[in-house]
Amino acid sequence: MGAFTVLLLLLLPGAAGGAAVCGYCPGPLRNASVVARYCASRAGTESEGRCCRERGARPERLLGDLTENPLRALPDGSFLGFTHLRCLAVPPALECPGGSSAWEEVTTRGGSRLCQGQRNPCNGSGELAWLCPENAACAPDGPGLVACLCESPFHGYKCLREGAFPGPLFCGILGTVTLALALLLWGTQRRKAKSP
Repeated sequence: MGAFTVLLLLLLPGAAGGAAVCGYCPGPLRNASVVARYCASRAGTESEGRCCRERGARPERLLGDLTENPLRALPDGSFLGFTHLRCLAVPPALECPGGSSAWEEVTTRGGSRLCQGQRNPCNGSGELAWLCPENAACAPDGPGLVACLCESPFHGYKCLREGAFPGPLFCGILGTVTLALALLLWGTQRRKAKSP
């Protein structure tokens, strides 16, 4: 069974992302792990499952230890949103997420492959080059992953619609249709309720 080791130092959009990562491996932090030593040496941190995080409702930094995970391959998109992931160690048999071209340095040391320095796929050329549709900007969304964000004032499919989303018109039509259907159903069901 291959061991999957990951040491994550990242900025998370919210605590929910951290909870998902910390739940990958059961059990508490291991006393000799890098994560346990980090958590013990820093004030204002607490352990949660196999992770060490800053105290507070919305922690921004998370360090996780996911050793001895039985993964044989990394599922696609498993690191989606991990834009500030700096260091990742995987067994030598596994590729770094996003491939070797998604990282500044990929080395094999001991019994693990170390992926360091996540590259911005939007700034690359060749393998990492990513084309977004016209009126959209490329934004990194994890190792080798990108998101195309519509530039203002464009929105919609492939950022082809210009101007703001017609919120009042949409809500007005939706409200009118909902009210008409509610009245129709009320009228038809009322007759059934009155009949003996």
